[in-house]
Amino acid sequence: MTIETSSGIAVVEKVATGRDETSYVDWPAIFAGIVFASAVSLVLISFGSAIGLNFVGFEAREGAPAFLVAIGAASWFLWVQISSFMAGGYLTGRLRRRHFDASEDESDMRDGAHGLLVWGGALVIGAILALSGVGALANATGQAISTATIAASNMAEDSVSATDPNAYFIDTLFRANTPVDPGIARDEAGRIFAQAAFTDGTISSEDRTYLANVVAANTGLTPEEAQARVNMVEANVEAARQDAIEAARIARNTAIIAAFLIAASSLVSAIGAYWAAQKGGNHRDRNTAFADVFRRF
Repeated sequence: MTIETSSGIAVVEKVATGRDETSYVDWPAIFAGIVFASAVSLVLISFGSAIGLNFVGFEAREGAPAFLVAIGAASWFLWVQISSFMAGGYLTGRLRRRHFDASEDESDMRDGAHGLLVWGGALVIGAILALSGVGALANATGQAISTATIAASNMAEDSVSATDPNAYFIDTLFRANTPVDPGIARDEAGRIFAQAAFTDGTISSEDRTYLANVVAANTGLTPEEAQARVNMVEANVEAARQDAIEAARIARNTAIIAAFLIAASSLVSAIGAYWAAQKGGNHRDRNTAFADVFRRF
């Protein structure tokens, strides 16, 4: 194609051919960006885990408030995800082969699209790895449960009564004021406390009186001392029950916050990868060289 300039000089521009034979998507550059983003993320996550910035346990650093550790872990996760995707997007934009059949705006759009493909590819790979880890954990848990089931099937008949949901109610049929064998008394007391934990955590007055009598008969304590011991154990069991409920609540809230954080940071990372890929494409077109950093030796 011939273009006539203002000075009268004719410029012949060679039209690119073979466009239909080549895809606009440069997959080698995308794969390179995914690998680079994953590597940067792995390195930064390793550094963060080394200093206790992770979501596994906010009590990992002794003396540090869990709330501040959680904020630090969330901030570090945001930085790791956004920076790693931007690094991968920039590398992809810099390595992408440009087709000179488009305007600068269209070229920028294609560079940004490659950054989004890096973002999407890295997320898919991360999800696959996460699901494979969950699957391995589920298999290990299943094997442990299977082993426990086989072992339980080989136990004596008295173990069956311990898992019988009606064992507590059957115990009430055979309660007596005479001393009970310590082993039997221990098992029955365990079922009484299990039944209380299954309901509202409170032992009925009849069960409390019975436990006090059994404790007094088997330990030689006075009725008052036996009753005080029963009350103390009941309070300890209830405290442990409340701690378990609070731990479950914290774990549930942590999972919700982590899921929201992952979703929000993923959206921000997509914007960062798009922008960084465009920036890499601009540096590619302008032959930008960071001589002060990457100098030739």
